[in-house]
Amino acid sequence: MASAPTAPTAPTPPDVVLVVDFGAQYAQLIARRVREARVYSEVVPSTMPVAQMLAREPKAIILSGGPSSVYADDAPELDAALFEAGVPVFGMCYGFQLMAQALGGTVDNTGAREYGRTALSVSKPGSTLFEGTPDEQSVWMSHGDACSAAPEGFAVTASTDMVPVAAFENDARKLYGVQYHPEVMHSTHGQQVLEHFLYRGAGLAPTWTAGSIVEEQVAAIRAQVGGKRAICGLSGGVDSAVAAALVQRAVGDQLTCVYVDHGLMRQGETEQVEKDFVAATGVQLKVVDAEQRFLDALAGVHDPERKRKIIGREFIRVFEQAQAELVAEAGEEGQEVAFLVQGTLYPDIVESGGGTGTANIKSHHNVGGLPEDLRFELVEPLRQLFKDEVRMVGQELGLPDEIVQRQPFPGPGLGIRIVGEVTRERLDLLRAADAIAREELTAAGLDREIWQCPVVLLADVRSVGVQGDGRSYGHPVVLRPVSSEDAMTADWSRLPYDVLARISTRITNEVRDVNRVVLDVTSKPPGTIEWE
Repeated sequence: MASAPTAPTAPTPPDVVLVVDFGAQYAQLIARRVREARVYSEVVPSTMPVAQMLAREPKAIILSGGPSSVYADDAPELDAALFEAGVPVFGMCYGFQLMAQALGGTVDNTGAREYGRTALSVSKPGSTLFEGTPDEQSVWMSHGDACSAAPEGFAVTASTDMVPVAAFENDARKLYGVQYHPEVMHSTHGQQVLEHFLYRGAGLAPTWTAGSIVEEQVAAIRAQVGGKRAICGLSGGVDSAVAAALVQRAVGDQLTCVYVDHGLMRQGETEQVEKDFVAATGVQLKVVDAEQRFLDALAGVHDPERKRKIIGREFIRVFEQAQAELVAEAGEEGQEVAFLVQGTLYPDIVESGGGTGTANIKSHHNVGGLPEDLRFELVEPLRQLFKDEVRMVGQELGLPDEIVQRQPFPGPGLGIRIVGEVTRERLDLLRAADAIAREELTAAGLDREIWQCPVVLLADVRSVGVQGDGRSYGHPVVLRPVSSEDAMTADWSRLPYDVLARISTRITNEVRDVNRVVLDVTSKPPGTIEWE
């Protein structure tokens, strides 16, 4: 087992590309695309002062699109001083128009609009952005205003039938822009154009890899934790497992993992945590049986937000109890247990209202559900990562595929997959239905084809059925198979009918009090992946 270093070293932050969000639905996607080019990126609000952006010492800045017209009274603005700072800048859509206007170009409010797939004509094929791409290519447009004249010193490099200036470049000042959305897959060479800006325009190298993330986070964790002890809330899911492995890599046996068996887990979950994760890492594991505590706290509660907050609160209270026990075991000479490790991800932050201009979609138990009197300092090494990046880090740390490739499972467990009050009887019923769905998906070889398949019990709903030649009055369960990259958006998975039929037949035959299986075919948005 690794031992903790005697002197923590200060972490070296990665080179960062800032994505300035002007209210775009694609701002998070831009950041993802930059990261896919192996360059670290973060989203910041357009209201952030330019001086504050520059204080971050970004290696490049990308201006996102947005729904506004540059001529609207309440349109987001940008201090033109940004363009004099010497930092490479890439404007997209609304950001492109802001750049053009701020630098003396002409943006016309003609009412001529382009939405969706559009043919782009590249007039300078060898330019910084378009080198190696076709002279004619399909791009994704979404705008009303249009740039008719580029700023002085800028070369016009592309146009469309309706927009004379669809892209411009100024290599001397390292300023670039395109009218379309290169970050979406419908722009056929969009990723190539984005990478050209990063590598050629901004001079960045593709060095942000899983290995570099591990190095950065290990240094950061050592600097934060120092010589104190930490506990990690291990749930059996990918996020908490990777967070725990990272912290153990950093501080060794200063970490104790606490697995809270709250009775809301799927069938076989506890056994898998004890077997797979401990075997893979050798981590110290403390299992706490808290099923009755959670059931008592959730008794009579139907509102999903209240459920999440109760579960988050009880998690913390159990960790505090575990903290006290660990301190007592260590005695007076033992290290202080001061830190709580969580597998919080970037989508958790965004959906809990912590993203740029983002509404609170739902409180994640480890973000909006934490109690105000929290007695731990949080360690969240995955806080700026998306799920696929977490999996890459897990592989880098040597975790087995059985852990790294697991389908996501929410921290509040089955408590938010029961629509209605959570009881032991309902949990047992849902556990059985969920186990059947997972078995059949695995048998069909579909585990890697879908993001996850929540099974939801509509506990407050009963439907009439016919079972055993008699009338039944049972619960429906919902299958929610979805495909996604990062859980920020998702689409329902088109599972083979024969697989769906086997799942439905087995559940209605084998699970008591269930007489109907339905399929959720809603994308995200408008629906979320979980029902509660």
